[in-house]
Amino acid sequence: MVRRIVIVVGVCALSACGFRLAGSDPLPEVMARPYLSLKDPYTDFSREFEHQLKASGAALQLTHEGATATVDVTKDLVEQRTLAVSAKNIPTEYELTYTVTFSVRSPAKELLAPQTISLSKDFSFDETLQLAKEHEADILRQQMARDLVSIAMRRLTSLK
Repeated sequence: MVRRIVIVVGVCALSACGFRLAGSDPLPEVMARPYLSLKDPYTDFSREFEHQLKASGAALQLTHEGATATVDVTKDLVEQRTLAVSAKNIPTEYELTYTVTFSVRSPAKELLAPQTISLSKDFSFDETLQLAKEHEADILRQQMARDLVSIAMRRLTSLK
């Protein structure tokens, strides 16, 4: 019983001070019915971005007609480069970079000029654990896509 009271008081205190979960800011009215123009709809970023827009209450449009805004993703690129090699010239460390460029325009004007956001992560590589290391790279790429979507969503919530 005491535990329930503490939980209720805690929730009330958090809501009274204006606390919100990260990413829970409402989208502006101009983003109510956006058209999402994607370079490739099957990338990690594209799928997560579409999911987050829907979760934020946006009703995605299939065409430009009827859309309150167009979100144009012009670059969605993952690059991997070698950072270090062993004495046998075998890669031992890689850098994974995920870069996205997007802009937002309404039927009347440009709302957000092209924005380029990029994240990089390093990871070690061991040829004896190749399958596990490839899986690790996939997980890193998915996490970077989620982080990039969070950044993009914060920029969208700042639109007027």
